[in-house]
Amino acid sequence: MKALHTAGTGMKVQQLQVDTIANNLANANTAGFKRTQIDFQDLLYVNLQRPGLETSSGVVSPTGLQVGSGARAASTTKVFSQGVISETHRDLDIAIQGDGFYQVALPDGSTAYTRDGSFRLNAQGALVTTDGLPLVDGITIPADATSIQVGKDGTISVISAGAPETTTQVGQLNLARFANPAGLSSEGGNLFRETPASGTPTAGVPGQDGRGQLMQSFLERSNVEVVTELVNLIIAQRAYEVNSRAIKTGDEMLGIANSMTR
Repeated sequence: MKALHTAGTGMKVQQLQVDTIANNLANANTAGFKRTQIDFQDLLYVNLQRPGLETSSGVVSPTGLQVGSGARAASTTKVFSQGVISETHRDLDIAIQGDGFYQVALPDGSTAYTRDGSFRLNAQGALVTTDGLPLVDGITIPADATSIQVGKDGTISVISAGAPETTTQVGQLNLARFANPAGLSSEGGNLFRETPASGTPTAGVPGQDGRGQLMQSFLERSNVEVVTELVNLIIAQRAYEVNSRAIKTGDEMLGIANSMTR
């Protein structure tokens, strides 16, 4: 009975749906996190009779006879909608209002990208991520800086103890844009990597060429909507139960067929 395999594929895709929802909910409070959406496709059909088949001379069937084989997971897509921006009162928390990614230098010399703007200073005064990874922009804050100011265009200025009346620019934060950010590879640690699907990044000044502006002392929160995810979780659970019921029904029908020969 084909229903056994078909319903089995339905249970499998709903399990993947629950896995995806669980990851979204787990990161509901992760700064800069973007929710994942899973897309499904139906499988090949068994054509017992193709639509448009000539049933008799000059008579064409308006419909066919096709039996589906179930469903499969086609892809997972990151949804890069804007997350809620909340005030933190930290000078080194910098949110992106709009499109763009910060560029992070990895130990192997490659570049990763992130929306998480919760930065820190290391022992040398360099601006780094929470994992200690430096930014590609190579920004260093002087040790005697008493105030740090980040402009909407990414300019970073400081006021030092030796010159309290003078504002000195010490660096420029740039943002990278992708033609298809959904094609980026999620690497964990709030980092993404470039792929052939994402396209080559174009880096530049925030607020120009479609890039978002920066907001100091703010953080972009996760764009996960907990209520929506819980509704999707209930739908996935019910679909899983119905598919398991279809398998049970198919098994009972096979049992009835087998008992006819006794």
